[in-house]
Amino acid sequence: MRKKVCSYAVKKCLVIVSLVITVLLLLSSTSTDVSATENGGCAYPNGAEDFMAGAVPPPGTYFINYFTYYAADDFKDSKGDSLFPDFNLNVTGNTLRFVHITDKKVFGGFWGVHALLPILHVDIETPAGEDNKTGICDLIVNPFILSWHFKNWHLATGIDIYIPIGNYDKDDLANTSRNYWTFEPAFGVTYLSDTGFDISAKFMYDFNTENPDTDYKSGQEFHFDYTVGKHFKDIAIGIGGFYYKQVTDDEVNGEKFGDGVKGQAFSIGPVLKYDYKKMSFTLKYYKELEVENRPEGGTFWFKFVYNF
Repeated sequence: MRKKVCSYAVKKCLVIVSLVITVLLLLSSTSTDVSATENGGCAYPNGAEDFMAGAVPPPGTYFINYFTYYAADDFKDSKGDSLFPDFNLNVTGNTLRFVHITDKKVFGGFWGVHALLPILHVDIETPAGEDNKTGICDLIVNPFILSWHFKNWHLATGIDIYIPIGNYDKDDLANTSRNYWTFEPAFGVTYLSDTGFDISAKFMYDFNTENPDTDYKSGQEFHFDYTVGKHFKDIAIGIGGFYYKQVTDDEVNGEKFGDGVKGQAFSIGPVLKYDYKKMSFTLKYYKELEVENRPEGGTFWFKFVYNF
């Protein structure tokens, strides 16, 4: 797998052996590809955000818990056809997120910080064998979140930094770390009408560093979460999901790898949210469609928010 001379069969083998966390956190996220980013998909847990994705809460301290279960029994190639027989992937994740928004303003926006610690269980079966692993994932921090609030519009921006602290072994099928850093500029926007109609999206672009254990550098990735729905007092109902597209080619030892093979996916499903006093609860299920060079499955989410 040193240079461009890698055959398609070798690429298949690489994907099976290096399938670290197909969906990070899922979380994150992690969602994987055939030589379309080394460990499949992006570091971010695609589909994590939904209603009010661009509306960072007012100054204060918040705790958010994301629980997710992802299941896939198919792995798609560049044409959207099944690539591997006897493929099964199950990922159960729980992510702890702490957010603090200050009353300080920078460029007219409130300054805030957050940190996320995912815990993951990965269970995978492939033609090459079976493996499972449980452990912490890579730490996610953002020391500079800015948010603005207008009558019907809410905006937020920042750069999430993925720090590889989880367990990783290049010879294992299942891992809980990607073993490289990711820098992810993000921009969130929400339009909330006077009647409670909500259109929200969070746009992200990932820059990945090289994995020092494999000399593999994953390509850059564009992705966004979206939700369209309606708020009825304490309840909100809508449709949401994510779109993911790898933009640039992977590299091995500084040379292009994969012959233009890039991952992509789109998902859609129902979203239900309930607000109660200082808490909120969100349930959603997203089914993946239009998948290329990655597993195709579905994700169940449960999100809990508490305002201190």
